[in-house]
Amino acid sequence: MKREVARFVSKCLVCQQVKAEHQRTAGLLQPLPIPEWKWEHLTMDFVTGLPRTQRGNNTIWVIVDRLTKSARFLPFRVGQSTEVLAEMYMKQIVSQYGVPVSIVSDRDTRFTSHFWKSLQESLGTKLKFSSAYHPQTDGQSERTIQTLEDMLRACTLNFGGAWDDHLHLVEFSYNNSYHNSIKMAPFEALYGRKCRSPVCWTDVGEK
Repeated sequence: MKREVARFVSKCLVCQQVKAEHQRTAGLLQPLPIPEWKWEHLTMDFVTGLPRTQRGNNTIWVIVDRLTKSARFLPFRVGQSTEVLAEMYMKQIVSQYGVPVSIVSDRDTRFTSHFWKSLQESLGTKLKFSSAYHPQTDGQSERTIQTLEDMLRACTLNFGGAWDDHLHLVEFSYNNSYHNSIKMAPFEALYGRKCRSPVCWTDVGEK
């Protein structure tokens, strides 16, 4: 009976109209502007608390391009210095995609460190830190992390072994999966053509 009463009240127009609102009226959403070019505006976050592998990795650095939604998943170890993080950033991101215009991230101590700020300032990259409970700022990386965790669980259950053994496969699969927000796969948005693969992703070409 309690469930039926709750269902009735939730659908009753009069009941909803007479309820007093005790919360402050929510303001307008202020989403970030749409990027103009690929890999110029990034979002970053970390997946922590993972089992330590034989290589010593227990964290994944997730870097997502806000325009094409293409992502890089970089394994590393908690406790490594920010200098190591910066070296990985220069090798894996800057050397392949160029220096970004802006980076959106949370207020992780690695991102707020003096060394990281000085590095980005010298490169001419603007750092944008999100505040708590504002998914319109760093929600892109948060959503990517959810997908990443599901894919890692599936790989580990199916293939066994450490999670960093399959991270490159997860990255390939993620970047070649259809995204509803851009109406194509991130690989196609980044390079302008569908990725060639032994698996028939589309009906175009030979199977």
